[in-house]
Amino acid sequence: MANILIVEDDKKLNDGICLALKSGGHIFCQCRNLRQARDAWKTQRPDLILLDVNLPDGSGIDFLKELRADSQVPVIILTANNMELDIVTGLESGADDYITKPFSLMVLRARVDVQLRKKQKDHGDRKTLGEFAFDFEAMRFAKNGMPIELSKTEQKLLRLLVENRGATMSRGMLIDWVWDGDTEFVDEHALTVSIKRLRDKLEDDSSHPRHIKTVYGIGYTWADN
Repeated sequence: MANILIVEDDKKLNDGICLALKSGGHIFCQCRNLRQARDAWKTQRPDLILLDVNLPDGSGIDFLKELRADSQVPVIILTANNMELDIVTGLESGADDYITKPFSLMVLRARVDVQLRKKQKDHGDRKTLGEFAFDFEAMRFAKNGMPIELSKTEQKLLRLLVENRGATMSRGMLIDWVWDGDTEFVDEHALTVSIKRLRDKLEDDSSHPRHIKTVYGIGYTWADN
C-alpha cells in the first residue's frame, strides 16, 4: 500500500491511472494543476508522485525542483510524444523515471511497482519512532521495550498512520483501507472505537494524545513529538 499523488490535467487519463493502480491497494490524491499539487504535497506527503510536465498553470519540472529541495520522494514524470528535452530536463532535475504518452497502463503499473519496491527496500517494514518500535512484517510492537498486543485492525490502522506521519488521513480514507473497501456494513463509529483502543495502548494519556492526533472535521494524523 502506498499513498500516490497523481498530477495530470487530463481528467480521463487521471481517472484511468487511478483505476489501473487501485488493484495494488494504494490510496490516491488526484490533482489537475500545480496549485492543487502543492497543497496536496503539504498535507498528504505521498509515497510516490506521477507528475505531468505540461500543466495549465505551469511546468511540472518547476514543481519537481521544489520537491527536490527537501525531499527524495520518488517521482515519475509523464511527458507527451517522447519529448526528449522534457525527459532530459526532468531526469536532470531529479525525476526517478519517465513515461511518454500515450502509454500502456500495464507498463505504468510496472514502473510504479519498481519505484515503490526501491522505497520499501530503503525503509523496510521496521520503524523506530521515539519510544516506539514497530515491526509490521513480524507483527511485533513495543513501547519503551515493552511488548504491545495489537489486533489486525489496529495494526492496519497504525501502519497507515505512521507511514503517512505528518499527513492528515481522512476518516473515509482510513475506513476504505483498514476494512479493505468493504465499507457497506462499516460506519464511522467502528473507526472511532479502533482509534480509541489504539490510543489506549500507545499513548501515555489517551485523553490527551501526543501521537494519534484528531484533525477536527477531517480525520487523524500521526505526530512524532
